[in-house]
Amino acid sequence: MSTRQPITLLIAALGGEGGGVLAEWLVELAVRAGHPAQATSIPGVAQRTGATTYYVEIHPQTFAELGGRTPVMSLAPVPGCLDLLVASELLEAVRQIQNGFASPQRTRLICSTHRSLTTFEKLAPGDGRYDSARLLEVARTHSRALAAFDVDATAREAGTVPSAVLFGAIAASGVLPFDPAAFEEIIRDSGRGVEASLRGFALAFERARGGVGVPPAPALCVPVGTPITDLVTLGQARVVEFQDAAYGELFMQRVERLRAVARRFGAAADGELVREGARYLALWMAFDDVIRVADLKSRASRYARVAEEAGARPGELLRIADHLKPGPVELAGLLPPALAKPLLAWESSRRDAGRWRRLALRAWDSASRDGNGAAPLALPLKLRADTILGFLALRLLGALRPLRRIGRRHAEEQELIEHWLAAIEAATRLDVALELALCARMVKGYGATNERAKENFRSIINSLKSSDPAAIRRAREAALAEESGTALDAALSQAGAPPRAAKAVPVRWIKRMGHTP
Repeated sequence: MSTRQPITLLIAALGGEGGGVLAEWLVELAVRAGHPAQATSIPGVAQRTGATTYYVEIHPQTFAELGGRTPVMSLAPVPGCLDLLVASELLEAVRQIQNGFASPQRTRLICSTHRSLTTFEKLAPGDGRYDSARLLEVARTHSRALAAFDVDATAREAGTVPSAVLFGAIAASGVLPFDPAAFEEIIRDSGRGVEASLRGFALAFERARGGVGVPPAPALCVPVGTPITDLVTLGQARVVEFQDAAYGELFMQRVERLRAVARRFGAAADGELVREGARYLALWMAFDDVIRVADLKSRASRYARVAEEAGARPGELLRIADHLKPGPVELAGLLPPALAKPLLAWESSRRDAGRWRRLALRAWDSASRDGNGAAPLALPLKLRADTILGFLALRLLGALRPLRRIGRRHAEEQELIEHWLAAIEAATRLDVALELALCARMVKGYGATNERAKENFRSIINSLKSSDPAAIRRAREAALAEESGTALDAALSQAGAPPRAAKAVPVRWIKRMGHTP
């Protein structure tokens, strides 16, 4: 390494992981050793709690060696000129590689193998996750040396934050000309969580030296070897917890209908049709509604999990604020169909007319509007779940479980489940029945996402229930591939199904509000 060029480090961290503290520690480390150093940061957008990069330059010569000269340092990294790239999450490392900052000839890379899913990955109708193994291979290919391990798990094991873990990995890299004891001294002088941070530092120091830890493959499906009896038992327990014992009995009756279909075709009663059908049936019957959400948010296990994730120690105060945005659709889901119908009709006419309410919408953007360009009415709420009133509000809403059966949402879900089961029972081949059973995977999400999913589901079930299994599979995969429905329309057309009715999207002129010429 040239003694005239600075040592360059780029840290890519997510919000709340202590990236700023890590940059400060590195500057303090260099200054104590008599080296000029500088750190700058570039805040990111609200992607996974705010991805922020920190750029650090440390001059390899001490102030004494410079003889009164002061080096001029850069405020931003230069592509291909990094000595060390540090990322607290796997995709963040690859994002910086995509930006051209890493060089296979020069850059050493330290990154975590764990994933924190992006918004786009979560919004995908199907499985939108990037392949972790592929991301790791990109990191390996575009770096001079790679040290990859699970930073998040290491921090939890030590009871500290990722910044302390990454500090240990940087010390193990050998890029900086400082003794590990000097790194540890910085942690000791920080005065907060010293023992836990030193544990995380030591664990990371050893794991970073171990090279690459391959991330486990994501589990997308129930393993083939899972006993069907265990799966059915788990499914029944899930729906009983969701509603009551009678609901669990209804689940078992529906599983028996799937078994009857399997036996009719000479298949095993614990084969793939029953296994996959029971799995998606349990998920479907325990659908997410406001009662379910309130129940989950007010459980003791949830508070314990949040405290663990936040790193709260016994005796420390922990505040939990839940941001909710209920609207007419959520309210109508709790009401009997006779009462829900006029409420939904009013909301539909309001949206068709392009009206909106200041209470419901403060930012007029495409993300908060439906396909017609009108904003859905909703009431943003910030509920403090750690307060007595906030907790009681959640418990009261969760206690409405006995009323769920009379609600419109419950009736709608049961009607669609019965339609799905009837299509499976009417199948003339076992492989067709299996493909129809797998279509239940499409029904997920809430709000507009759930409505689109059900619309696509009905299109496939109604149009292709008598088709060959390959056509049903292509249509299902097309529906899960993207939200616009273009791929699904093409798959339905290829299978000979009639085209779906086009949706009217009116053109509206919106008066610009609050505009000053």
